[in-house]
Amino acid sequence: MKKIITVLFLFTIGLTNAQQAFKGKGDAKFNVGANFQDGGTGIQVSSDFGIGENLSYGFVASYLLGVNEIAGVSPEFHDRFDAKFRVNANLGSVINLDPKLDIYPGLNLGLKNFGGHVGLRYMFTEGFGLFSEAGFPIAKYEQNTTGFDHLNNQFTFNIGATFNM
Repeated sequence: MKKIITVLFLFTIGLTNAQQAFKGKGDAKFNVGANFQDGGTGIQVSSDFGIGENLSYGFVASYLLGVNEIAGVSPEFHDRFDAKFRVNANLGSVINLDPKLDIYPGLNLGLKNFGGHVGLRYMFTEGFGLFSEAGFPIAKYEQNTTGFDHLNNQFTFNIGATFNM
């Protein structure tokens, strides 16, 4: 009986560690989700790579599928697409959250603006979890964002699945 309890205890600890939302240096995540914003909805894919105990970098690409026409004109590919490089401060372990949960504010430099984001990731298993992010521009490349320029220069909300790579 003592051996069974010991094996179950070790197995439980192994599962707890395996479900960490951010493991630090060497951690790699892939996210895919829905993008919601004013004037359009679309898809977002991103990746994050741990470079320190609480620091990661990554890439984000988004493409708007459903976009409202403006004055009868449909947006072109470059109006719908955006790509960004980003850096995150993974704070889950810093503020003593459940290891399966991570909160990560960060900054991003994209094709359309310099901005920030705040995200939340929760891992259900070793390889699968959910994420949610809110993004916002800090400095727009074009001061007067008229027409389709507004699409990638506004508050966005993203939600989807996250996977360990």
